[in-house]
Amino acid sequence: MAHTHHDHPHQQLPHQQLPHQQLLDPAFAKLAPHAPPELAAFAFLIGSWQCNAKIKSSSGDWQRFEAQWLGRFILDGHAIADEYRMTTLSKELTVLGMNIRTYNSATRTWSIKWLDALTGAWTDLVSPDLGGVHIKRGNGRGSSITYAFKEPTATHPYTRATYTTHSPTHFTWKGDQSTDAHAWTDFMVVECYRNH
Repeated sequence: MAHTHHDHPHQQLPHQQLPHQQLLDPAFAKLAPHAPPELAAFAFLIGSWQCNAKIKSSSGDWQRFEAQWLGRFILDGHAIADEYRMTTLSKELTVLGMNIRTYNSATRTWSIKWLDALTGAWTDLVSPDLGGVHIKRGNGRGSSITYAFKEPTATHPYTRATYTTHSPTHFTWKGDQSTDAHAWTDFMVVECYRNH
């Protein structure tokens, strides 16, 4: 059952202007006044992004891909949905899916789920056992968000995702892999640049 947040005045953000808000089309909506303000941590995703991706092969070579990232507030601004599409340079579709991101103020926990459109499978991207979500703020520049999760299909058991915002028009997604959730090595980097 859904819970409202009208009884928490400190969470009301009636006119909060996010750093990128002036760049957005109204169709992308906005954070609800009574939604948890913590949700704004992922608001940098809102908008349309063109991305350059690279994935490290087993031989250590980097393979290049093209990607698009499209984020918007949904459910009257109480959640964020962001679609990710990745293709080879010859336009062959390799990844297609959507993240749904919400924040529970009562338990102070994030829920982030990935829907793989090509298989229909859902994956929980946040696990308390793996430390939950870590946010490092840098006044809009150099801010980062990190979380780790168990991989359902990849050749490695664990992935750690790190988002670093460089400016309102550029962020980086970096994927690290691990066999034990302690020692990590990079395997994927996605550089994203805002279209609008």
